[in-house]
Amino acid sequence: PGKYMPVVYSRFEGTECMNYSPLVYAYEQENIAITGKGVLDGRASDENWWRWKRTQRDDVNALRNQGETGEPVEQRIFGSGKQLRPNMIQPYKCKNVLIEGVTIKNSPMWHIHPVLSTNVTIRNVRVIGHGPNNDGCNPESCRDVLIEGCYFDTGDDCIAIKAGRNNDGRRVNVASENIVIRNCQMKDGHGGVVIGSETSGGTRNVFAENCTMDSPNLDRALRIKSNSVRGGTIENIYMRNVTIGQVAEAVLKVNFNYGEGDAGEFTPIVRNVNMENITSGKSKYALSISGYERSPITAIRLKNCIFDNVEKSNILVGVKNIAFENVMINGKAQK
Repeated sequence: PGKYMPVVYSRFEGTECMNYSPLVYAYEQENIAITGKGVLDGRASDENWWRWKRTQRDDVNALRNQGETGEPVEQRIFGSGKQLRPNMIQPYKCKNVLIEGVTIKNSPMWHIHPVLSTNVTIRNVRVIGHGPNNDGCNPESCRDVLIEGCYFDTGDDCIAIKAGRNNDGRRVNVASENIVIRNCQMKDGHGGVVIGSETSGGTRNVFAENCTMDSPNLDRALRIKSNSVRGGTIENIYMRNVTIGQVAEAVLKVNFNYGEGDAGEFTPIVRNVNMENITSGKSKYALSISGYERSPITAIRLKNCIFDNVEKSNILVGVKNIAFENVMINGKAQK
């Protein structure tokens, strides 16, 4: 860990802090790239970084408390003697970022984590890592992002779009928006395309198409997770032309009771979620959608979708205006 000192301006799970440097880091840079056919191996394992997952709780809670009380970021100092794992690659407040062709594996935590950056392209990248919180690519509070031709085999979410956590996310108040995901392959992971749970700044205009997802260890295809502590508005989410061999839980999961659940004053909003030309060969649920009565998940549209070998009926709680057009579940048309 000493090699990643001094501390730098970073984010840990949506809260800004001064922490160990990510293994590859850039701050307020323009026109930067990582390209080639080589392997970037973080060499994280249970012998080093990953074991901190079991002992990090006090440091995580300390940072989150600082975020809630608004302590200046420059005073939220972690690094040496603390156990907040850095991410692998983090361009922070950068413009015109390209990551192309490389294989990235075994990060201490998240693999690719652009923050507050614009015009970001992640192309033909392979991400492999099965440690705790080994997300593949997590754009956070970013605008104009393209993720294409990538392969994900991860210990957490393959792609997770984020926008800051709780009061600290509301302080920064920058949404993730205009994100295109196409021609990607997702194997193991908690979700293929995920939004949240750090949703406080909001997310809008996400387009995922022409992807394949298939693993008994992939939990969901499209997932949105939030709660009334996070808050935020998530809208205009589109997925089309996606082939799913199998997922362990649901093809579409939206959940307002993630983490702390309904324990805050910042009711999340989710609206305008669209799925078209989706086929799934096996899942526990086709749809598992749970909103709040005071804030129903609104305008869910499915068109030309086929879900086979579904074990259980849809969960639809706190949902308003859901529409099916030519949708089949286990051979039965949905209305």
